[in-house]
Amino acid sequence: MAPTMNDADRFEGSRRRLEAIAYRLLGSASEAEDAVQETYLRWQAADADRIEVPEAWLTKVLTNLCLNQLTSARARRETYVGQWLPEPLLAGDPMLGPADTAEQRESVSYAVLTLLERLSPNERAVYVLREAFDYPHREIAEILDLTEAASQQLFHRAKKHVADGKARAVVDEAAARRIVDEFLAAATSGRTEPLVRLLTQDAVAVGDGGGKVPARTKAFEGARAVASFMRGLFKPGKAKRALVGGSPEIHATTANGEPAVVAVVDGRIVGVMCLEVTAGGIAAVRSQANPDKLARATRRWAAADHGTPLLHLF
Repeated sequence: MAPTMNDADRFEGSRRRLEAIAYRLLGSASEAEDAVQETYLRWQAADADRIEVPEAWLTKVLTNLCLNQLTSARARRETYVGQWLPEPLLAGDPMLGPADTAEQRESVSYAVLTLLERLSPNERAVYVLREAFDYPHREIAEILDLTEAASQQLFHRAKKHVADGKARAVVDEAAARRIVDEFLAAATSGRTEPLVRLLTQDAVAVGDGGGKVPARTKAFEGARAVASFMRGLFKPGKAKRALVGGSPEIHATTANGEPAVVAVVDGRIVGVMCLEVTAGGIAAVRSQANPDKLARATRRWAAADHGTPLLHLF
């Protein structure tokens, strides 16, 4: 049966929720878009009149598509060049999904998305559906073809893995700007001590270049190692300008709810550096420089006014 306009409208009414679920499950905006599009194609091919609860049907189809994608993604990431990090989403991106509760905001933070990589596909699915979208375990069990008890067990296991002992701070836009200002002032001071004071003792720095932009394959660990790396990273140099195609404009914003440094060259984002802030200081600096994972951020950046950059680098 050919889909009707009403069928298309019903799907469009669920698109943003589906995209937000898929992004949390996959850590990739482009893959999330593909999964939602495939869900739409299956919705078109189905007899919508026989589907009693369209939202549940769509969520089940999407989640299982994402689970299949996660299984194959694990194999691909074994051959990924360097460290793999999620694709960052800038403030206001609808794919970030609901942010009414602390759990919803936390579930899409760059820190938690990175930790979700440790989970099995089913653990990740249960965690996302329960923590971020408040699905009851009965519905999650139906979506994943599990028992309700198994869903509860997977959720508790996932929560334990994600809780890494660091209480992440709640950061609004004004606080994020102050944190980025302090971080940049310290990073460009030419000294390590100001940075060390901002970092936790066990801070880490990791970057994702995807084999297309130079990035260290192992994380820097410890405040002094991270501070030394950042001091060198922000030091001017002709080779760095040549690498990114010019002198980057540096802006402060939030990405996935965390303070972020955005580097822009001729309107193109060449790097997003997310700062994981805890009560003890900055616990992690995660930098995304893989151009394949910055396309959506660049499109959204181009559509908004961001004012005067904080500084021009290099």
